[in-house]
Amino acid sequence: MSTVKGVAPPIEKYDGSSLRVLIVHARWNATVVDALVKGAIDTMTNEYSVKSENITIQSVSGSYELPFATQRLIAASRLQATPNAAELFSTTSTGEQTGPPPVNTQTFDVAICIGVLIKGSTMHFEYIADAASNGIMRVGLDSGVPCVFGVLTCLNEDQALERAGLGSSEKKHNHGIDWGHCAVELAVKNRGWMTGKI
Repeated sequence: MSTVKGVAPPIEKYDGSSLRVLIVHARWNATVVDALVKGAIDTMTNEYSVKSENITIQSVSGSYELPFATQRLIAASRLQATPNAAELFSTTSTGEQTGPPPVNTQTFDVAICIGVLIKGSTMHFEYIADAASNGIMRVGLDSGVPCVFGVLTCLNEDQALERAGLGSSEKKHNHGIDWGHCAVELAVKNRGWMTGKI
């Protein structure tokens, strides 16, 4: 019997070799989050040729903090990409660099926000899930950088493990893989949309 759940594979093959990707993840429920991050990275690098050096990974304590961190990191990548960014770092007369290492001068093409929320006995779950989902959507709309919603909202630990490809369930599947596919597709399509290509 076929299932109706899950995303259909893209019709066209996408080349992610020139993309710069941001992954911001929560450290809460780290065992599950780490597996999701790995699934996204492996998918992008192995299936779409995204260069590992073009993937920036940052962490925050929890899912509530994901939108703010993502917004600020997108802004920071735009500062790095300004024409005079290299002048921000000083060098000696012999050319020795005295400031931080050179920065990547490409802005982020896409962000993946990864977290895991597991329902407890209070309303905390609902508040965090609502704030994180609305915040991540707003960052994408406000910045023009696609933001993939990679926050699992699970009713128990078994559901979280199953959705990270862990545990003993026969239905287990790492959703980070899906987010990796989605990120590359959105980033490539958005580049075209920004130039008026439909």
